[in-house]
Amino acid sequence: MKAEDIKNVAGIGGGVIGGSWAVLFATKGKNVKLYDINDECLANDEKTIDGNLQFLKDNGVIDDMDAIKARIQFTTSMEEAVKDAQFVQESGPERLPIKQSMLAEIEQYAPVDAIIATSSSGLPLADTTAKAVHPERCVGGHPYNPPHLIPLVEITKTEKTDPAKVEEAKEFYTSLGKEPIVLKKDCPGYICNRLQLAVFREMVDLVERGVCTVEEADRALTYGPGIRWAIFGHNMIMQLANKNGLKGMMDMLAGGYNLCADIASWDHIPDDYGAKAQKEMDEIMKNLPDEVGHTNEEISHYRDKMLIQILKLHHKF
Repeated sequence: MKAEDIKNVAGIGGGVIGGSWAVLFATKGKNVKLYDINDECLANDEKTIDGNLQFLKDNGVIDDMDAIKARIQFTTSMEEAVKDAQFVQESGPERLPIKQSMLAEIEQYAPVDAIIATSSSGLPLADTTAKAVHPERCVGGHPYNPPHLIPLVEITKTEKTDPAKVEEAKEFYTSLGKEPIVLKKDCPGYICNRLQLAVFREMVDLVERGVCTVEEADRALTYGPGIRWAIFGHNMIMQLANKNGLKGMMDMLAGGYNLCADIASWDHIPDDYGAKAQKEMDEIMKNLPDEVGHTNEEISHYRDKMLIQILKLHHKF
């Protein structure tokens, strides 16, 4: 199946991720059927979708939000959601028994050639599809939040996954303006969650050692490497940092102080870090400029406005 042939998409599970996926699919002209377990959940999903669409309109990304919203249908019937689907994006809770149960119900009603992608952020695909009737058409499709804005999708597979289905999923995500990466082997947490956790562990360690505060660690990341990372990955940054390229940079680092010997290596977050850091975070949020905001909702709104500006530079909007 070619990417342009996929017209009907099923979103299984709403919430922040599922609602965001629905917005992306609909803005790209797809017919979307969004499933959730009851009318109350669907009402919350619709509220999330309305908010996302209004935000996109307010920031000049879309014009006719009503036309886009009209492409999304809401249902509490799994059969209704997937019976005509060519691509299924499952965004259920990150619990293996639930994932397996949802997959079994999807397979009961979905066309046999439909691709089924799970938004799981860490569960091994082999475990999720262990009881699947057709594991060959199942892939992992892990987005970065919010999916309707951040382009990355990490695609995972198993030994039973049909390579053709992986390629079809990759082409479909690409047609939506996403930046899909196919993992060559299964890996807990995939790529980006592991990268950001490694950075976060070092930030926690620096704070715990008294080198800096929570605020200073965040500012260092935002106004230093974070700005460059929004343009290029770290390998390319290293390439540009030395006249002899990436190898030259590695040779230079190898000949200097062995910073790697001093990098944090503990394998669990300190038990009391959350409580201590939260106190400082509450103070940080209280003192932010009013245009940034002082609550999670206000600050997320500011974040998304900044994301749109960055994405425009990347020609994603």
